[in-house]
Parts: sequence; C-alpha cells; structure tokens
Amino acid sequence: MPQLEAESFHTCVTSPPYWGLRDYGLPSTYWPETTYTPMPGLQPVTVPEWNGCLGLEPTPEMFTAHMVLVFREVWRLLREDGTLWINFGDSYSGAGIKRDEGLNERWHGKHYLSDKQAASDLHRPKRQQPPNLKPKDLIGIPWRVAFALQADDWYLRMDNIWSKPNCMPESVGDRPTKAHEYMFLLAKSERYYYDCAAIKEQMAASSAARLSQDLKKQRGSERANGGAKTNGPMKAVGKAYSFARKVNEGDVPGQSKQHRADREDVDYFGSRNKRSVWTVPTAQFTEAHFATFPEKLIEPCILAGAPVGGRVLDPFGGSGTTLKVALENNRECTIIEMGEQYVEIAERRTAIVQPRMDL
Repeated sequence: MPQLEAESFHTCVTSPPYWGLRDYGLPSTYWPETTYTPMPGLQPVTVPEWNGCLGLEPTPEMFTAHMVLVFREVWRLLREDGTLWINFGDSYSGAGIKRDEGLNERWHGKHYLSDKQAASDLHRPKRQQPPNLKPKDLIGIPWRVAFALQADDWYLRMDNIWSKPNCMPESVGDRPTKAHEYMFLLAKSERYYYDCAAIKEQMAASSAARLSQDLKKQRGSERANGGAKTNGPMKAVGKAYSFARKVNEGDVPGQSKQHRADREDVDYFGSRNKRSVWTVPTAQFTEAHFATFPEKLIEPCILAGAPVGGRVLDPFGGSGTTLKVALENNRECTIIEMGEQYVEIAERRTAIVQPRMDL
C-alpha cells in the first residue's frame, strides 16, 4: 500500500484474516511496537513489536493494534469522501483447535464447506488463553476493531449484519448457533460518497399496497394505542413519494454533490432504502481459498461506495472476489494478496470477466 497514490480510491471493500482461526502459511511480517486507543475515551494501549502472520497474534489487543495500522494506510489511500466496508467474524476464548485434533472440526467463522476442503487446508493455530478473558467468552473481535478504528478518527456508520441461511452447524448446547457476521461501514469524513439509490431493495407487495392506499377512503384501525387514540382511527402511513434524489449542496473535495442517507425511504417504484440485515448464503467456492465472501454480499458495498468508473481497493484480496465484482460492475479495482496460490486463483477468476453497465 505505501507504493500506491494517496487519495486515489473511492472505497475499500475487504475481509481481513479473522483472529486465531486459520494459519494460511504466509511469510512472517515484522510489526513494530504500536500504540492505539481501544475505544473513544479510553487510555491508549501499547503492544510490543512482533514477527508473524496477521491473524496469529498472541492476544486480541495485538491483533486489533495491527488492524489499526493497516487501516491507517487505507485511510491515506481513500479520497476525502471515501468509505471502508470491512467484513469480520468473531471467535471464542479457549476455542482454538489443537493440531492433533484433525481438520474436520466444524467452525462458525470462516468455515469449511466440505470435509474435502478441510482435509486440504492448513491446521488452525494453537493459541493461549487470552488474558482477562474466561474460557468460552465471546471475544468480540469485530467490535474491538470497529471501536479502535472509531477512536482512530474513522466514522463508524453502520454494523450491517450478514445473515447466513446456510450457516455451518455447531455442536453446542448452551448457546445459539452462530449464523451471522458483520459488514461494518466506516467513512473518513462526516460527508461521504454513498449511492443510496444504487442499492435500494424491493418492498414486500403488502407494504407497497398499504402505502399506496387512498387515505381519505380508509376506515383505519381503532386499536391504536390500546384504543386510547383520541383524534380518530389510525390509518396507513401517508407520504408523497419522491423519486428525485436529494443531494446536499455542500461541496466535498473531489465531487460537487454529496449523496445523503436522509432521502425518502421509499419511492414510486416500490423500492425502499436498504436495510441493515443482509441475508446471503455462504459462498460455494471449491478452489484452494476457503475464506471467500459471497459476491452478493459485497456487491452493494461496491455499488454504493464507488460510482461507475470509480476505484475500489481490497488489501486482503484473497481469491479475487472484490476484483471480480468490481469489474463486472464497471469499477476499477486494485487488490493486494501475499499468497501466490491465491493470486493465481484471482487471475483465473477475473481473466474472462466482462464489464457490465447497470442502467
């Protein structure tokens, strides 16, 4: 990333390695002593220098500090109106898998899709019990990183939930099965590029019908507020739909008009503002990279985060999912990946991609 031009990307869409869940066999990296603030209002924490692969740090604090370092460089590369979409899963204290337990153990995070995939994967790393955490504690890695980035001047805008309808079953009887991850939306500035209209979702037919009723002819409901409503029956919400896209008149460096998130929630075509729970099946990808996020999960991030012809960054490129989706939607994209085997997969996946213009 230090070799790339500053303020040259509209958005960053990425999924870093999850802490303590997988050893990808990559070369060790030197990480200098680092100071970061865990949460706005707390005292800074200093972690010592370390040599190793990102995601295999001995403590959650060290991993979080390294995430802050990475995204400080992403900050430099994003335009002033840029956004960061970051996918994270969580893990439990004391839940690391030992090397002699085999590979077919199921996991709730970046999981195997089959025993065949598991058999060809690397072992998960051994790790010690994190200090200040009890065995079986949910560590809260996504929120640790999100709050640390917030303390590092990022605007934390949304904790979108990736709901997995085909999540991996877990052999647990004292808590629900994990069926979600997070897709955080962060921004460099208070005002930032966000194309709300590009990712509107369709309302249910019943909702569209209710909102399109003639209010004057409605009888309404007398059960509102337990029958205590004194100014007549409760009728369907009435509002003048406006398909015109509202923009803020204030200028933002690099663009003349700034999209706002407070425009009308629905429009004439029965579309509504995208909700924060995204139900997307896990990716069925059979090659050597088993931590891919689904194309449909990141497509809204790319469409909302960069205009047609805009530039997208993924510093943890993996098998090239971000590159593929960006190219298919007429966005430029730069991905960074240390694993040669994953670079080869990404090149194969994107070699025949045909750009698509959504009109």
